Amino acid sequence: MKDNVVKNKSFAFAVRIVTVYQFLGEQKKEFVLSKQLLISGTSVGVMIREAEHAESKSDFKHKMGISQKEINETIYWLELLRETDYMTIEQFESINADAIEIIKLITTIIKSTKANIDN
Repeated sequence: MKDNVVKNKSFAFAVRIVTVYQFLGEQKKEFVLSKQLLISGTSVGVMIREAEHAESKSDFKHKMGISQKEINETIYWLELLRETDYMTIEQFESINADAIEIIKLITTIIKSTKANIDN
């Protein structure tokens, strides 16, 4: 079986998001923004998993599109947490780099899928 890079990276990212969520709650006593981050950050991998068993190429593209929206939303929450000093620059840059890598992977997959559907 072929290694699924985006699936593995999105799962590892979700684990990191859970850790950030725990840190923000326990250390920073921040509960609202961190909950939004938890929801969107873990949804990325969920949608990728759903796409694995899509009913058609169009369904696959749709689910990957939702995943792309979720990672984009996650980047927003990370940026907001950084700008409001709930995260240090170092903390932000580390996890944001992972998010950027994932959004690039998802975007490439969507473009490739669109090209295959059109052919």
